[in-house]
Amino acid sequence: MEKEYHANGKTVGLYTLGCKVAQYETEAIGEAFMQHGFALSDFGAVCDVYVINTCTVTAESDRKSRQVIRRALRQNPGAIVMVTGCYSQRAPEEVAGIGGVSVVIGTGDKLSLVRRAEELLAGRDGGEEIGGCRISTTDVWQEEFEPMRVTRAPRTRAYVKIEDGCECRCSYCAISPARGRVRSKTPEDAIAEIEALYQSGTREVVLTGIEIGSYGKDLIPKCSLADLVLLLDERKSCERVRLGSLAPELIGEEFARKIAGAKILAPHFHISMQSGSDAVLAGMRRRYTAERALENIRRLKTLFPDAMFTADLMVGFPGETEEDFEKTLAFAREVRLLQAHVFAYSRRKGTPADEMPCQIPEPEKRRRSEILIRECEKIKEELLGEVIREGKPLSCVFETKEDGLWVGHSASYIEVAAASDDDLHGEMRDLIPLRYENGILIGKIL
Repeated sequence: MEKEYHANGKTVGLYTLGCKVAQYETEAIGEAFMQHGFALSDFGAVCDVYVINTCTVTAESDRKSRQVIRRALRQNPGAIVMVTGCYSQRAPEEVAGIGGVSVVIGTGDKLSLVRRAEELLAGRDGGEEIGGCRISTTDVWQEEFEPMRVTRAPRTRAYVKIEDGCECRCSYCAISPARGRVRSKTPEDAIAEIEALYQSGTREVVLTGIEIGSYGKDLIPKCSLADLVLLLDERKSCERVRLGSLAPELIGEEFARKIAGAKILAPHFHISMQSGSDAVLAGMRRRYTAERALENIRRLKTLFPDAMFTADLMVGFPGETEEDFEKTLAFAREVRLLQAHVFAYSRRKGTPADEMPCQIPEPEKRRRSEILIRECEKIKEELLGEVIREGKPLSCVFETKEDGLWVGHSASYIEVAAASDDDLHGEMRDLIPLRYENGILIGKIL
């Protein structure tokens, strides 16, 4: 019988590209390496093993992923370089073609990276070898939810992945085929993980997933996202729960009615809107109209009067006219977005949108991006001015100290800063807003 390999202080450097889901997964992978005797090291150091968790949301994400892989290979040409994530799921042979990469894993079975690293360090075969690189990607449309848990997290905010996969199949998106079908963490596992993090000092938990609005559709018995929030609220599982990105069609009347009384829920909603034009939304194969999205948002504004809204907005989708773009600007104004993640459409090979006519030139995409960003900055300035004039205390979690001020976020996700001689790292305090500078609300701690 082969003896179990133990790393005994071998070092591993981790690098994450992409979303909060990827950040959570990297944390879980890092903990698994530590449990097997590895020491976590800075990615910029010379390490025995490197793990790069890649992203493929845009062509630029692919480029950055390749850049980070090559950086690891330069730092230690003799290291075991392991690549996982959405880019490696979508283009495993392309990743394996980078000379020196040892292992390519997709978006499933990520915790097996530890075992594979141990096998390679012990001189054993880690699986099928293709051109000097071991490739192991799974069928994400058949995958079950991979059990992962984080136990170490900052005192301020922790991400907890409760869902994986997306079945929307939007015409521009490479993530759905890279992540596969919707699958969910059981409410029991989610609650246990969140409560353990809270007991260790975490103040705020962000529920995250590829499409968290679809959480629970695969569970028996059923448990929706709203149901999970109510369970956490009933149990007082932590001080504050924040929701990740929400698709507009999944925050309808039943969802809003259920969560309305949840005291644990942060009054902040991030909407994956993409466009304010029905013509563009139809081309994207989104499952809502602009008016339906606005109707759902208005309902949330009524139920959560202090809520702030943020959104993902795309410009330059094939065929987007100036009129279509103006409708997106109008949406941002009507909703009064505190913040928007504005990004230009990126062609992704293999997606329907890549073959569409009327592709928008890059300079025009940049022009529209700049206009939309400026408009959203103006809206934010107006909102912060109103918050200051109102003068109501804001419940804030403080995260870091910068230039002598403690910086954090309010429950409604306003970035705040305040002076204090106390150590406020991870502390939740009330703050009176006084002024704003460079988009940050400066206040006095009560």
